[in-house]
Amino acid sequence: INVHSVNGSVCSLDLKLNVKSLILFMLYMRCVYCSVSDPPVLHSDLDAQRVSNGTPATWDAQVLNCSEDASVRTQDWFRRLDPRFHQFVLHRHCRYFPMIINHPEKCADGEVHLLMVVKSVIEQHDRREAVRRTWGREHTVDGKKIRTLFLLGSPTTGKDTKNLQKLIEYENRIYGDILQWDFMDTFFNLTLKEVNFLKWFDIYCSGVRFIFKGDDDVFVNTQNLLELIGFKVEERRDANLFVGDTISKAIPIRNRQSKYYIPKELYDKPYPPYVGGGGFLMSSQLARRLFVVSEDLELYPIDDVFLGMCLQKLHLSPEMHAGFRTFGITRRRVSPMNSEPCFYKNLIVVHKLSAQELIRMWNVVHDEDLVCAQRTSI
Repeated sequence: INVHSVNGSVCSLDLKLNVKSLILFMLYMRCVYCSVSDPPVLHSDLDAQRVSNGTPATWDAQVLNCSEDASVRTQDWFRRLDPRFHQFVLHRHCRYFPMIINHPEKCADGEVHLLMVVKSVIEQHDRREAVRRTWGREHTVDGKKIRTLFLLGSPTTGKDTKNLQKLIEYENRIYGDILQWDFMDTFFNLTLKEVNFLKWFDIYCSGVRFIFKGDDDVFVNTQNLLELIGFKVEERRDANLFVGDTISKAIPIRNRQSKYYIPKELYDKPYPPYVGGGGFLMSSQLARRLFVVSEDLELYPIDDVFLGMCLQKLHLSPEMHAGFRTFGITRRRVSPMNSEPCFYKNLIVVHKLSAQELIRMWNVVHDEDLVCAQRTSI
């Protein structure tokens, strides 16, 4: 796990949607350094209301002290464990990490109706920019505030880590919508984003009603999402709301070639019901309860499943909704249905799209000249 501090000023550059990380490095190195009056919000000490019992009023993980749990090495099951899981198991007692970039003020300007929380990695600037231009745009609808945050870890080890960090600080200076923690941004650390965000939310966001949580490569029809929230509130079914593309009766994947491979030594039971992490909606009340129960659960390397385990601990199951398509409109990537705007007009979440596809589809769906003869069913 990398520990580093960031100092120095950054330069002004034009961040285009389709600029890749390597080009950003080149632009950065060619820039003329300039002084800046107010630095990014780093390790902020701003106070916020305490929500859960025992939760500090500010982020309290200030020093990274994460040594491996050496006792695990003596266990027979650990010796049989696939080596790619060794670091995860040796360090999974390390749960909360220092914040590099914080925005405690994000929820401070009155009640926020919907907080859009997006998992991203530093190199995916084009995806974040596409989200900001489309469904992640911060605005107010009928008096209801919508705010957006991107969740990031630290750059993985490499010669460009300092440049990447300076670029993300500059991006944050422009938009003010990034939360960053000091753990490496890897697949197995996605669960760290879940637990660190839940704690952050419990500390700083008492005024939020609902949370949409998704990836940076999904299409979200915000109008349909708000309508769904309205229906749940009207039916008084919003307190334990957790809705998405639910997966039930799943078992761990034992194929070693799969990204989601889990050895029997790590988990040998069927999974509880969980939602595909591409996008889901939950109430703030439930988010706080999830935070409390998550503290007593061992971290699991698949973040979607980990949240399912937290729900199971609360004796709750996620709600299935056909409007959430986290595996695409159809599972056949080449199907023409995946590019049909009338489907997107009637759905809530579709995964997955490139940055260019997202902007193009958003513009088509919101074109007043788009005519869908009837409600499109799938």
